[in-house]
Amino acid sequence: MARRRALLTNRERELIAETEKSDRRYQAVSRVRRKISEELTEDVELLAEHHPDLLDELRDVVCDE
Repeated sequence: MARRRALLTNRERELIAETEKSDRRYQAVSRVRRKISEELTEDVELLAEHHPDLLDELRDVVCDE
């Protein structure tokens, strides 16, 4: 069974976890930044308007101390 993803693809996880700096690692970081600033923002806005309970669940996971 294939693993499902949330924010990072499996490859982005591999590249970001690498200790050696590379162009591919830098590109992965840039893609994730874009996802956070654009796509995740839209998702949060949609959840806030249409399903606040799911937004609360997301916050519980992301904002866990």
